[in-house]
Amino acid sequence: MGKGRQDMSKKNLVILLIFYLVSSVISFFSFSYFSKEKVVAVNEPATEPKESILGGLLDIDPNEPRDQACPLNGKYYTLTEKKAWETRRPLFVMIENSPDARPHSGLSRADVVFEAVAEGGVTRFGALYYCAAQNENVVIAPVRSARTYFVDWASGFNLPMYVHVGGANLSGPSNALGQIADYGWRGENDMDQFSIGYPTFIRNYSRIPDKEVDTEHTMQTDTEALWAVAADRGWTNITPERVVNRQTIPATPWQEGYQGWTFEDEVGEPGAVRKISYDFWTGYNQFSVEWNYDIDLDGYIRTNGGEVQYDLNNDEPIAPKTVIVLLTTEKGPINELKHMLYTTIGKGKALIFKHGQEPIEANWSKPSREAELQFTDVRGKAVELARGQIWISVLATGSEIVY
Repeated sequence: MGKGRQDMSKKNLVILLIFYLVSSVISFFSFSYFSKEKVVAVNEPATEPKESILGGLLDIDPNEPRDQACPLNGKYYTLTEKKAWETRRPLFVMIENSPDARPHSGLSRADVVFEAVAEGGVTRFGALYYCAAQNENVVIAPVRSARTYFVDWASGFNLPMYVHVGGANLSGPSNALGQIADYGWRGENDMDQFSIGYPTFIRNYSRIPDKEVDTEHTMQTDTEALWAVAADRGWTNITPERVVNRQTIPATPWQEGYQGWTFEDEVGEPGAVRKISYDFWTGYNQFSVEWNYDIDLDGYIRTNGGEVQYDLNNDEPIAPKTVIVLLTTEKGPINELKHMLYTTIGKGKALIFKHGQEPIEANWSKPSREAELQFTDVRGKAVELARGQIWISVLATGSEIVY
């Protein structure tokens, strides 16, 4: 009798195990199928445009003067746009740059972009969205994971919303998620996709027409959805009270706590430096960068891996007004995942390009993690940057920059 019960129990266990395996397989394929079906391609008018949390796209009189300087890059906007951005804090979004990620969505509307190697010679961007994203809802893709040095650069912008999909989390100096937790960001400005999810973040498998890419290259979001989540969490334009270097910094409107860079009021004649080029790592040609100065745009059209980079949202070329090559100490790979480290705090050299002119030989400084990154000339005076998008490429000291 006891043996019969044991046999019956074994049979029941086998049946349950088979049922579990079959259910798991069905669930997996169902999720894969339906998750792809839920995603709407950017270029298909399948849904109504998402409304701004400000009540829709801004109603701007075409005659309204553009005399309000963006605190991030000095570009002039209307008072209507300024009133909009003053209700928020900037977004600092991690964007990948593998060949499968190109063309990107949203880079043309970033106010400032940082670029550095993430691992294995593959570069990554940290893009700041604020002023240019007030009058339109900017689709951003593909969003990727956090890195420690990007967290440090973001820290210099007075606690912006830090947007990413997870991050490096191996123990040691490359542990970006541990860094975020240690800084207390999870309750102040951390916008990890894993804590937010659908529909603010979606896997858009059809983002790039006629190009199939792996899942890791498909994460998409947009500025209005991100600011809506921030508003729901009470993360407005007011930076929370915090302690920096043993001093308590009171809660203040974001712009009051951000000094910003210096921008020029008078523009000189275009120069003769029409091309800038450099490699992040020798031999990694897919990530080689070339900038070609366009006199009509008064900007530098970006070529990456031999191809001009366009924004998938609007077919506009990526053409910042100021290109900065920041030189610093590079260390790594430091672990089996080939994570890198870059010195972000201290001092170093930089080359600043604008208006096709000869580069300004500058010094960069950032005395602490939360201090603003500053650029000064050989006399110690703040360098006046061109008004408009600013692109900062971070290279190892000793890298060759050709111009």
